[in-house]
Amino acid sequence: MWEVFIRSKQGIDHKHVGSLHAADAQMAIENARDVYTRRMEGVSIWVVESKYIHASNPDEAASLYEPANDKVYRHPTFYDLPDELTHM
Repeated sequence: MWEVFIRSKQGIDHKHVGSLHAADAQMAIENARDVYTRRMEGVSIWVVESKYIHASNPDEAASLYEPANDKVYRHPTFYDLPDELTHM
């Protein structure tokens, strides 16, 4: 099982688009191209074997994210941004 990430022509980051079965990485890329970029919308494909993806447990979100609450300087509301800055 492989997870597929595609970077669109307009984007700078890869987005997860789905999963597929393949025997190896090359076959996964070719299958991803055929399945997820039929309209030539992608410029880059990443495939990652599903077994190598590790995720946090949603039930432990509080203990994972709460320590950030006592670092107010990390919150975007702490800074005054100039009006000319439109993409923040």
